[in-house]
Amino acid sequence: MSGTDVCVIIAAHNAADTIGTAIASALREPEVVEVIVVDDASTDATEAVAHASEDGSGRLMVLRLDVNRGPSFARNMAIRHSTSPLIAILDADDFFLPGRFGPLVLASDWDIVADNLVFVRDPRALGSKLPSFAAEPASLDLASFVEGNISRRGAQRGELGFLKPIIRRDFLDEHGLAYDENLRLGEDYALYAWALLHGARFRLVRTCGYAAVVRPNSLSGRHSTDDLWRLADVDQTLLTLPGLSGDARKALQRHERHMRDKYRLRRFLDLKAEVGLVDAATFAFGSQGHFRAVFSGVARDKFEPLLRLSVGRGGEPQVRYLLPGTMLAASTDHAADLAWPPNSKSE
Repeated sequence: MSGTDVCVIIAAHNAADTIGTAIASALREPEVVEVIVVDDASTDATEAVAHASEDGSGRLMVLRLDVNRGPSFARNMAIRHSTSPLIAILDADDFFLPGRFGPLVLASDWDIVADNLVFVRDPRALGSKLPSFAAEPASLDLASFVEGNISRRGAQRGELGFLKPIIRRDFLDEHGLAYDENLRLGEDYALYAWALLHGARFRLVRTCGYAAVVRPNSLSGRHSTDDLWRLADVDQTLLTLPGLSGDARKALQRHERHMRDKYRLRRFLDLKAEVGLVDAATFAFGSQGHFRAVFSGVARDKFEPLLRLSVGRGGEPQVRYLLPGTMLAASTDHAADLAWPPNSKSE
């Protein structure tokens, strides 16, 4: 097996409409020698569509869980069943752009390597041309990665946890790292943060090869209020460990506070919907931290839509990039790859 061989792991739950496209985009890449799909107790035809997406190369494996365990468990299961030296993550409703892996596997001095990511509402909006991006790779340390996961008011979401990298298996094995199966939100953030704490060389190659399809009912958009608290607990654990730089400690403290505040606002809204305003208000006035988070969160939710209208901002664009500052002039590099997403047997 070559050191540049890639296994693509896909955790899928009720993804019958999209899993075929995801699998097809992985199987068309020559560096991909394994595609492992874990059907996380879907109640639709996800498993059948996944099996039907086999291209005859024998590279596809489809596993099924009878009880829903969440994306972390499913991804860990896929990794255990894989043998390739490189692990790539693909969400079941996303797809790779043609030629994605070449620039990544050829990069040097990395344990984790990722490229830019394009968010699309309608994959047909990508057309056949993509922008060109700065070629120089960059490095992410723990402080810059954590800081890049704190969302900003009035800004479109662009957390670095959205990155879908390739990870060297031997680095995960050496440090005993895996997805945290207690998390159903931010499991990518947690794994990458732990890896960086263990000295991972995280390289960012500024090509664009991953398309994330924006869907209101995507798996990543469904999480409980308690999931926010559990993610903040990850930061709290990291803060207890020795060896943190001052910048990393400050960034983790900010991210923890950010997630606790999001929890407090969601908890207030849950109580208001479930038991009424009196109990919700009791929670909000229960501490200074609760009151600050609830007041600022409610105010933001009320006034930011008005602000967007006042400055002429429209809704989410059809196409936007996670790292827009890296774009250069338009390129026709993908002009030969006209049909995207690729046809699959599910369509």
